[in-house]
Amino acid sequence: MSTVQYSKTSPYFGTTLFGNFLDIAVDRQLPKDPSDVLYSIDAVYSTRPDLLANDLYSDSSLWWVFAVRNPNVIQDPIFDFTTGTVIYIPKKTTIINALGL
Repeated sequence: MSTVQYSKTSPYFGTTLFGNFLDIAVDRQLPKDPSDVLYSIDAVYSTRPDLLANDLYSDSSLWWVFAVRNPNVIQDPIFDFTTGTVIYIPKKTTIINALGL
């Protein structure tokens, strides 16, 4: 058994490998923080969390953080990411600290 070497920005960071098969993905955690911003998704970002992640964090690979931070609102990280959906957005410093970037 070995640890797959995904980057720290990947939702699969820390997932183990059994031979040629991936284990069940390790859930990444993001702490709730009082500084998180309540945000209504704009039309330009509808079904495009990667664009919002790029604009906020300068890294489109962090698209998954919105679903992790808002599990009761976003079950499907793409198709639940629609115009008018209200979510909490973690600040960049929270992301950096939580993911060890």
